[in-house]
Amino acid sequence: MKKTILAIAFVAIGAVSCKTDKNKATVSDEIKEVAKTENVINTYKANIAESAVAWKGSKPTGSHNGVVSLSKGTLEIENGNVKSGEFIIDMTTISCEDLKAGDGKEDLEGHLKNADFFDVEKFPTAKFQVASSEVKGGKVHVTGNLTLKDVTKSITIPATITEADDMVTFKSDTFSIDRTDFGVTYKSKKIDAALKDKFINDLMEISFEIKAKK
Repeated sequence: MKKTILAIAFVAIGAVSCKTDKNKATVSDEIKEVAKTENVINTYKANIAESAVAWKGSKPTGSHNGVVSLSKGTLEIENGNVKSGEFIIDMTTISCEDLKAGDGKEDLEGHLKNADFFDVEKFPTAKFQVASSEVKGGKVHVTGNLTLKDVTKSITIPATITEADDMVTFKSDTFSIDRTDFGVTYKSKKIDAALKDKFINDLMEISFEIKAKK
């Protein structure tokens, strides 16, 4: 049972569904120049207690989902668009929400944090830094640098921004990335074809929900 739970590990997993493939983010080289959050009037600071990064991963026999907390974050909003921003993700807080304590939850979370996956002792944080954005189709399409472990790549994700008084909510669509692009290769069939049906899917689903206040 323990081996089964560990094999279905979060990190590296993404659903092998048409939806996941359709929502796969295009991964490109790191963008070297990004805007800094400097406009005090329009800058929002993330409410850490109400903000999180959601994840979902799977293998042929099942899936798991959970959240990771932020350690800090800022957004500069102007006319409903994101001018700049940065989210620092505390990888030591990886949690699984579909397992109960004592029923494999601790084992799975521990495995996700070790060197097979995110190696949080060596890489305690991940980061998303906004480089540019544009409004189209009723949504804000944000391009930025995503750093996982020691790899930084640019991705573009659609999101919705809701402003009310001095509060703002930044909520991304669910998107997927290929974990192997970021050096997470444990039980990837792309790396080891001999795994047959014992592999973990390369695609993993992610979404951001950031609540922030001026």
